[in-house]
Amino acid sequence: MIVDGTPVTGDPAPGQCLRTWLRELGNTSVKKGCDAGDCGACSVLVDGRPVHSCVHPAVRAVGREVTTVRGLGTPEEPGPVQQRFLDAQGFQCGFCTAGYVVTASALAEPDGTVTREDLEATFKGNLCRCTGYRSIRDALAGKTNVSSCGGGRAFGRSTPAPAARRVVTGWEDYTLDLPLDGVLYLALLTSPHAHARVVRIDTARAAALPGVRLVLTHRDVPDVLYSTGRHASRLDDPDDTRMLDDVVRFRGQRVAAVVAESVAVAEHAVALLEVEYDVLPAVHDPEESRRPGSPLVHGEKSAARSRISEPARNVVAQTHGEVGDVAAGLASAAHRVSGTWRTGRVTHAALETHGARGWLDEDGRLVVRSSTQVPFLVRDELAHVLGLERDRVRVVTGRVGGGFGGKQEMVVEDLVALAVLRTGEPVQLELTREQQFTMVPGRHPMRVEVELGADTDGVLTAMRLDVLSDTGAYGNHGPGVLFHGCHESVALYRCANKRLDAEAVYTHNVPSGAFRGYGLGQVVFAIESALDELAREVGLSPAEVRRRNVVRPGDDFVVNGAPDTDLVFGSYGLDQCLDLAEEALARGDGDPAPEGWLVGEGLAAAMIATIPPRGHHADATVACEPDGTVSIGVGTAEFGNGTATVHVQLVAEELGLDPARVRLHAGDTDAAAYDTGAYGSTGSVVAGSAVLAAARDLRRRLAAGEPPDADGRVVGRGEHHGSPRSVAFNVHGVRVALDPATGELRILRSVQAVDAGVVINPEQLRGQVEGGVAQGIGSALFEEVRLADGEVTTRSFRNYRVPQMGDLPETEVRYADTHDALGPHGAKSMSEAPYNPVAPAIANAVRDALGARPHELPMSRDRLWRLARNARSSTRSPQEDP
Repeated sequence: MIVDGTPVTGDPAPGQCLRTWLRELGNTSVKKGCDAGDCGACSVLVDGRPVHSCVHPAVRAVGREVTTVRGLGTPEEPGPVQQRFLDAQGFQCGFCTAGYVVTASALAEPDGTVTREDLEATFKGNLCRCTGYRSIRDALAGKTNVSSCGGGRAFGRSTPAPAARRVVTGWEDYTLDLPLDGVLYLALLTSPHAHARVVRIDTARAAALPGVRLVLTHRDVPDVLYSTGRHASRLDDPDDTRMLDDVVRFRGQRVAAVVAESVAVAEHAVALLEVEYDVLPAVHDPEESRRPGSPLVHGEKSAARSRISEPARNVVAQTHGEVGDVAAGLASAAHRVSGTWRTGRVTHAALETHGARGWLDEDGRLVVRSSTQVPFLVRDELAHVLGLERDRVRVVTGRVGGGFGGKQEMVVEDLVALAVLRTGEPVQLELTREQQFTMVPGRHPMRVEVELGADTDGVLTAMRLDVLSDTGAYGNHGPGVLFHGCHESVALYRCANKRLDAEAVYTHNVPSGAFRGYGLGQVVFAIESALDELAREVGLSPAEVRRRNVVRPGDDFVVNGAPDTDLVFGSYGLDQCLDLAEEALARGDGDPAPEGWLVGEGLAAAMIATIPPRGHHADATVACEPDGTVSIGVGTAEFGNGTATVHVQLVAEELGLDPARVRLHAGDTDAAAYDTGAYGSTGSVVAGSAVLAAARDLRRRLAAGEPPDADGRVVGRGEHHGSPRSVAFNVHGVRVALDPATGELRILRSVQAVDAGVVINPEQLRGQVEGGVAQGIGSALFEEVRLADGEVTTRSFRNYRVPQMGDLPETEVRYADTHDALGPHGAKSMSEAPYNPVAPAIANAVRDALGARPHELPMSRDRLWRLARNARSSTRSPQEDP
């Protein structure tokens, strides 16, 4: 075949797909996203026709011309379509971009003459989890959204990402885009049972298979308890996990691992493992889990040693407390509303699955290249589990193909590292898309009861919440998600009487973990829905009821105990956000509603701390190099969050440089002294502040005439300790149309007003907001990981509905005019926050249109149809024909 203009000979294996064949040839621009023909990350042209190479047999390309994204241009000379994506900045993490560019290159007219309907049909097989698709549409239409600063000011401009040219041409290296020579492959055996004891594992047949180098069972791993969830303090998460355990607690849990010379041999060997299980009783309902007599998930563990609140009641974490007198506040209320809301299980759906490759460097030091958001935290936990000194472990990332909190987990690196130490050779593990669904933690499902009381003016007199979170079989992030989810959502509102009872419980379900918003989305959905109902009772607009009750500068942030001491108003823009969203909806523009459909509007607000509590630290260096360039050394990883762009802009602005002269070394535990990691939107606020401090230190050193060091460099150093913390605000508004006959819902108008402080990069910030809104719409309307007796039944994108281009409206993004006293140059974080108010805004719009309130996410078409049917039944007169 001809690949990107070069003749290639070879003999594809029987049944081998074109994707793996091309990657074996070294063309790593062809990505693995699903291996089922659902996401388009692997798209290539075969004789000019776009195909999903993961389902296209390699043998069918023999004698044909195959074009990948690399065949369309180079970083130095991008092709026409690649230039469009570069000009529009039509990507974030960029993992999907090669597939989009290839598919777009086959369009007859890839410009503004192509209708939106044409684009949606053409790209229905291409998914993007980051952008919300607007910037991709802009690229296809030939719009320009970014420009170089040309030596002018870098700050406040829409400058392109440093890796933009390499991303759009397919030359940027992601986690596993490394040469394959000499690599061993790890495959996993997982549990078919939700709860069972491993009685016997016979590894003889697997170990005897030619090409197998290592078999690992629970007998072969360190007897160390740890957590896959990573935080600045490892004490934040319960130590309830073993690398491989003789007790399995969910369907899909790792039971054994095989390391072999090829993926095929490793998977064959896994099939030869013989396991005998003693199946044990399981509990899948979180309500039932904490009742007396329920099967215990970690009942044998020490509460103190493993930091589990009540193992004998399956409770991993809990908080109970009251300020004021809630009973009296409810009794005195002129208006009371209450309800119970439920949120579903959601997967991150980052197109790059979890993966890692490890090896020993020339000094015998363990090196792990991982798709992680937290390289330093993974390094520290690998050292803990494997009994190594920290300086004997290095963790490095390439560009990471999406994270959203899911890659704040250590789910592949531990086994890879152990296998490297046992074999002395490079070892790689790349999860399949099915394993992502069945093994990797997702968003915590929650049940939230809310009761509100208010006086005749709509001012809150009481708030009562009862929250139950299903943390699944392991407690990684269970405490943090519970406490954070209940914090800013409750603290947003002034009320003298508040009570919160919240528990996170174990079940024998797939574990839950960190996800964008970190619990706030679930609790905000309930509170904002209840508040909307209260506004209807009082006769206030959605914006007005919030104006009368939200916190303002000078107020404490109170939940169910003493207020926070390090959370402050660095700035305040919630009042502006409410005005901006309300005004945008009042304009009445947007798509028209189909005839006969019901129309409604909804609005919701959310507050978030700009930095997680209990510690977040970053060190950074900025150095003047001998060649006249400036280099940044920082530990945070780039996964579409835009930290790379922000860090370069901050340094360029401080030193008066063109960003093209600034080089970035990031995502590497050798790049900086320490960095807690890119989560909680801290890449700009914490790591960015450290980078800015280092740039200022360098400027001072240069001004003082400090001589270069032995390497010819002058180095500035900076750090940030993550405290005090500011708050940011978001208000989302929507207008929807609902067909009561079918349950179909269309978003006619979508607007989000954000309090992001001073805007560092307008295009990038807009993209972060749009991406958060897109995920919010997905979990509000489509996405749900479904379980049957603990078994995940949604195992592919084909039956898990990630929003496609045609599913999402364009969201208008409005900015409050604020300057934060704590952020770099007055900026706030804005990656986590946009997600949180989206679902309640849509639910409130459905209530407005239908007269009946949804209480469960996702608001899928069948649920909305039932809601509409029940609403009609409740309003039908007795004389009407049923």
